[in-house]
Amino acid sequence: MAGNNKKVRNNNDIELKDRLVAINRVTKVTKGGRTFSFSAIVVVGDENGVVGWGLGKANEVTTAIAKGVEAAKKNIVRVPILNGTIPHEQVTKFGGAQIFMKPASHGTGLVAGGAMRAVLESAGVTDVLAKSKGSANAHNLVKATINALCEMRDARTVAMQRGVTLDKVFNG
Repeated sequence: MAGNNKKVRNNNDIELKDRLVAINRVTKVTKGGRTFSFSAIVVVGDENGVVGWGLGKANEVTTAIAKGVEAAKKNIVRVPILNGTIPHEQVTKFGGAQIFMKPASHGTGLVAGGAMRAVLESAGVTDVLAKSKGSANAHNLVKATINALCEMRDARTVAMQRGVTLDKVFNG
């Protein structure tokens, strides 16, 4: 995963809101009958540039969600957000899911579907145009969206990495 240096230590002073993306019922057939278990993919974020995802599996839905939230709190990253949108266009692929995100002007709103919407809302993005192509699998969409957000760099970061001034970044 790109952007491992963006990992955030989870201090309890960060107020994280959790959002359920998908629940999957899994059936195991044994000689004694069917056994049902559940897996839940959950996204947490502070709506201010911090977001994480987690997968919880258990025999009950509520336990699976709780496990997913705990896993998400261990997998938190910081993403750049400029005036409620993303810094630049991004195309990312994870498994069969391919996503495209593009910054939008203020007032456009969050134009994204399903799993992408949950991740972007949790991160605090308010204006963006996004499209998912390929697989609609919620697990791969969440991972692709978070990878795309981790690969984003704002102008200040680019200037520091290149060792030049902000003016040089914009004007060449």
